[in-house]
Amino acid sequence: MSAKPVPEACPCGSGQPYAGCCGRWHGGPLHLQAPTPQALMRSRYVAYVRGLHDYLLATWHPSTRPAVLEPPPPGLRWLGLDVRAETLLDADHGTVEFVARSKLAGRADRLHERSLFERVDGRWLYLRALDQTGRS
Repeated sequence: MSAKPVPEACPCGSGQPYAGCCGRWHGGPLHLQAPTPQALMRSRYVAYVRGLHDYLLATWHPSTRPAVLEPPPPGLRWLGLDVRAETLLDADHGTVEFVARSKLAGRADRLHERSLFERVDGRWLYLRALDQTGRS
């Protein structure tokens, strides 16, 4: 009797398998349909981890979306995500405060951000950072 394969854990830190967590927003019938600002923010973090630049651009508000995303520096490793707070401001606006940790060339980095999200035509989109600090 062979052991059943263990599903890949989602890098967003939810404790759920990737396919049933952020993976469902990255592709399939629920593609680009994250139901809350926090779900979208988590899926965007995982998109950075997995190099899904098309997803990042598709979930970025058109008024602030860059034309292209630069590739990450070689050797960048994402270490984890901590969601601190989610606030719905009204039916179509919300904020998410989070800390994303990474490491590059042996140096640890920490991005602490409060992001603004807006719902456009029924889809949540990342609008911009309201507050951001990074420190090593």
